Amino acid sequence: MAEIVAINRSHEQAPLQRTLEGGILRLTLSSPPANALSLALMEALQRELDSARDDKAVGVVIISASGKVFSAGHDLKEMTAHRADADRGRGFFELTMGRCSTLMQSIVRLPKPVIAEVDGVATAAGCQLVASCDLAIASDQATFATPGVNIGLFCSTPMVALSRNISRKHAMEMLLTGETVDAATAREFGLVNRVVPREYLNQVVTKYAQTIVSKSPLTLKIGKEAFYAQAEMGLSDAYDYAARVMVENMLARDAEEGIGAFIGKRKPEWTGE
Repeated sequence: MAEIVAINRSHEQAPLQRTLEGGILRLTLSSPPANALSLALMEALQRELDSARDDKAVGVVIISASGKVFSAGHDLKEMTAHRADADRGRGFFELTMGRCSTLMQSIVRLPKPVIAEVDGVATAAGCQLVASCDLAIASDQATFATPGVNIGLFCSTPMVALSRNISRKHAMEMLLTGETVDAATAREFGLVNRVVPREYLNQVVTKYAQTIVSKSPLTLKIGKEAFYAQAEMGLSDAYDYAARVMVENMLARDAEEGIGAFIGKRKPEWTGE
């Protein structure tokens, strides 16, 4: 039976819900209608990712959302309220952007795959969240935008994740126009892996997660870390680095087991070593 926990146990609805079943941790943004990335929601997500890092019960993380909006980005009302501070909000703005940047990097650096399950609107930092995940599966009703330019606030931090996932021309198109792109266009751009009918979204994402969680956790950890590390290197350095990673991987017990199982035509038994 799945473990279901409300992160915030106050009388108000928790900003984040979690379920853990079969090695799959599902984190559901639950702050409708906008599922805005308020400070509280980002901190709740950060705590869950930090906890999942060394939790052997967690093999894959899914980030999804309740309601019609995946996430509309930062909570502009929360941020605007701090303009009344003595520093005109600078301190709170720095705190918010810092926490957001840390959160997005934590997703990339988590030694376990993270899948975004996107149904509905994903804008600004919400779009950044999707781009930061290792995989993204969207419903045919999902839409994406970096609309900050429309309100005098260029989406500079979402730009970091966006520009590392899609071509520069496509990234600049989204950033400069602020216009919404549909799910099919997001797939064409490379922002999402697949687009499926809304009624099958959960089923497809779960299937992806189950397939991934059946692999060696050590191999997934090695591979994810290496993927992002080599992407920042020049070609020669990337090959040198990847060759070293392959050697160390070959010496791992799970690689020995996996290769032996393949040769022996049997199912491998992973130990994570």
